[in-house]
Amino acid sequence: MKKRFLAFSLMGLIFLGACSILEDVNNTVTYVNEATDYVNEVSTFINEAPALAEQAVTDEQSMVDLETKLTEMQDDMVSFNSLEPPEMAADLHQQIVDYNQQAEEGINLYIENIENGQIDPALFENSEMFQTLQNVTNTIDQIKQLGE
Repeated sequence: MKKRFLAFSLMGLIFLGACSILEDVNNTVTYVNEATDYVNEVSTFINEAPALAEQAVTDEQSMVDLETKLTEMQDDMVSFNSLEPPEMAADLHQQIVDYNQQAEEGINLYIENIENGQIDPALFENSEMFQTLQNVTNTIDQIKQLGE
């Protein structure tokens, strides 16, 4: 009887351990997918926003579109920052969160300038915000390595 109980208990522990490992793998895959999507959104923003800022100087609709794009980028940052990273991605996640906080300051300033009618596309592309967002896109290889 004791042998059966011991065998059953051991099987239960193995099953629980396997579930925990499977859950960790699943969480990592989910995080990698969400982080990759976020970095791709940042990359798209970096590619599209400078041209939109250039158009916004002379076109009011482009100015509205730029402000919308900046606000959406802020929303994406907040969503990413609230993700719960797996333990193995905690440092990388914090690095991106730090980049996001730096970039958000620049976005706030640029939105304020738009609202005051002061649009300078050169400030946009050469800004710390733009460089910081570029740093976010440079993390893609590290994110992909998490999924391997």
